[in-house]
Amino acid sequence: MKKYRFLSLLLAGLMALALTVPAAALEDPQPHARAVVIVDGDTGEVLYDFNARQRMYPASITKIMTSLVVLEAVDRGELSLDTPVTASAQAVNLPLGSSTADIKAGETLTIQQLLYCDLLPSGNDACNILAEALGGVTDFAARMNAKAQELGMKDSHFTNPHGLHDPEHYTTAYDIYLMSRAAMDNETFRTIVRSPSYTIPATNMQPERTIYTTNGLLGSWYFTGYLYSKAIGIKTGNTEEAGRCLASAAVDELGRTFYCVVLGSEVVTDENGNRDYKHLSESKRLLEWAFQNFHRITLLNQDTEDVLREVAVSLSDEGDYVLAQPVGEISATMPSDYDPKQAELIFDLPTEPIEAPITAGDKLGTVTLKYDGVEYGTLDMVAADSVARSDFLYTVQQIEIYWGKWWVKAAVIGGVILILLLILYIAVLRPKRRRAKRYSYSGGGRRGSGRSNYRGRR
Repeated sequence: MKKYRFLSLLLAGLMALALTVPAAALEDPQPHARAVVIVDGDTGEVLYDFNARQRMYPASITKIMTSLVVLEAVDRGELSLDTPVTASAQAVNLPLGSSTADIKAGETLTIQQLLYCDLLPSGNDACNILAEALGGVTDFAARMNAKAQELGMKDSHFTNPHGLHDPEHYTTAYDIYLMSRAAMDNETFRTIVRSPSYTIPATNMQPERTIYTTNGLLGSWYFTGYLYSKAIGIKTGNTEEAGRCLASAAVDELGRTFYCVVLGSEVVTDENGNRDYKHLSESKRLLEWAFQNFHRITLLNQDTEDVLREVAVSLSDEGDYVLAQPVGEISATMPSDYDPKQAELIFDLPTEPIEAPITAGDKLGTVTLKYDGVEYGTLDMVAADSVARSDFLYTVQQIEIYWGKWWVKAAVIGGVILILLLILYIAVLRPKRRRAKRYSYSGGGRRGSGRSNYRGRR
């Protein structure tokens, strides 16, 4: 029996020890890049930030903004997806080494075909042609910058539609997320960037041909070994100054959409000569890391532990307080090491009793949830039950309020003084006056009036 008792105590002790060990902190993924941001696309919550607001060169990721500007022009009726555009010689005259869709001077393509040429093989020629269709490169850059301001891209400036290097052409990982999310709201854009390939019908200068995406997460024409089944876009970029870049988006089996922007990565070659394109492998790794380590959870609602509060009540004989509870909920995408016990609840409730009557649902104050220095939201705190007012207590209160007014006090004091003076007059002054008057009357009878009644001799 002692043996079994010892084993039971040992087991209980081990379980207690296990319960006291804190959950392992979420490890930093330590990306191989100059800047990274991972964002929950459904809520806009930043899940991971590494130099995300540092200005950098975007290279061909620029073409996300180019396509967004064109598609909004289509929405406004300035163009249509079927509008034919003929390539100028200047538009297809590109610097040596530029990415191209092999469009010929004088070749005519539609706006939709040019968008595929812009976003899949990353054709700089297609970008120039699209810009010319909307007034030329200078005017088009102005449109790009205006759209950037509209989207809240505070650290971005564009000078061209393709992303070839210019010291004044820059953005940030977070700003790229902002324009990516805006572009992904457009159905045409979404369809294009998740396409591994696209077939362009025969044109006036070329036979039918197929173009392929440079995004190795979606297709293997340019890069092999990086396919990612959850990927739904978006755009690569590469210049000597910018390094290897990728703005990507992915959807998991739960329907969650995460965005990942990787800027300034490189190509690493191992001892066997195998090349690792880090903009692809890191984007895939980081997206999967986020899906595995972040979950959408409810942080605060009326069922949260220790969230109910008592608020003192006056003018009621039903009770001295009413329960305040939050209405609604605060949800967020949180890391797997989230500890609700470390969450801070900040209440803003009355410190003095509130007067009945109170109706269930009346707002009494607010509660704010804060975790790891970040505020995740504020909910109204409302009365859980109704509290009736006591007519007797209310009447007493009104009397107290009435008698508490200064002019009432002054009137009462004045009235008391008048009454005291009247009493003084009745009790003291008036009797004295009466006695004085009687004395005056009796003395006058003895002395007579001024005329003599003597009848004797003189």
